[in-house]
Amino acid sequence: MTALTWIGSLWYWFANVTGPIYLWMTSKVDDRWIVAAACIICTLAMMLASITNAVWQLYLTQGVLSGIGTSLCWFSCMRAPQQWFSKRRGLAVGITLAASGCGGLIISNMSNACFQTIGYRWALRVLGFFNLVFLGIAAATCFRLNPTPKNTPVVDVKDWKNKKFILLVLIHFIGNFAFYIPSSYVPAYASSLGIDSWVKTNLSAVMSAMMVVGKIGLGFCSDYIGRFNMAVICGCMACIAHLAVWLTAHSDASMWAFAVLYGLFGGGYIAMITAVIGQVAGEDRIDSGTGWCFFAWSWGGFAAQPVASAIVEASGGDDFTGAIVYGGVLFFAGAMCCILLRYMQGGSKIWQKV
Repeated sequence: MTALTWIGSLWYWFANVTGPIYLWMTSKVDDRWIVAAACIICTLAMMLASITNAVWQLYLTQGVLSGIGTSLCWFSCMRAPQQWFSKRRGLAVGITLAASGCGGLIISNMSNACFQTIGYRWALRVLGFFNLVFLGIAAATCFRLNPTPKNTPVVDVKDWKNKKFILLVLIHFIGNFAFYIPSSYVPAYASSLGIDSWVKTNLSAVMSAMMVVGKIGLGFCSDYIGRFNMAVICGCMACIAHLAVWLTAHSDASMWAFAVLYGLFGGGYIAMITAVIGQVAGEDRIDSGTGWCFFAWSWGGFAAQPVASAIVEASGGDDFTGAIVYGGVLFFAGAMCCILLRYMQGGSKIWQKV
């Protein structure tokens, strides 16, 4: 993994680092002020990054500072739909997560255009202004449903007495070690097959678009067939997409099939394991439960890329079989944990809505 790759890893870890203490912060300060602080920090991070002259400075600005700012607004966004919705919680969480995917798809294309036309320094400043405007809007419109108790401890560990919650945290921990492998290696794998450059460029875009469809569409369906049931389906299908489709892909058509299949069920998977937090932790523990689950999720964002890169490099640098199997096996492990959690939550009746 190159030195620049660590910027993204640092950002992802710090973007979830406030999870265990976020509930305590909301007991002291309203969510709108926390998101307002995120607006200032994220904007400042991009502006400072635009004047850097060394990689270590990017670690501090885009990695650490921007990550902390993102963390402050992320948990407000993730806990709000779970508080405000119960009957349609799967759909609400799916729409929320789909919004992040849409934003990433749009901003990545916008950033590339800015890099090519006005240079990377002004591109970072443009991103800073985007942060200022949209996080400013978020700060003005972020309302909590229920106030956080004033006597909340700095780190609330009550959730860890719940065996089902511990299993859910494990599912989140495993999930992110596999989730971003396709987005990291599908373009390189397509290049190794000699696939047309237009196809290679658009595989990631199609995958991202299908994740939006999966998060919303499967989130909607989960409210009728059960969120735990849908989590099991999505985990199994993501595993199949890796081991039965991507692993054997040798043509444009098979790569398109993987992009669509993984985008649909990979997106649904992250939406479902988030939507069940309230049912596992309890309606009154959604805030702390979300914080702990995404704190567990952050470790994959930090370490998954180095592990996958090491596997590819050990195979000569142009053989992606090990990384594909690694991702597929992790999804299999996550799916098995989802099956166990579904059994603990709703029993052994296969067709029961859980």
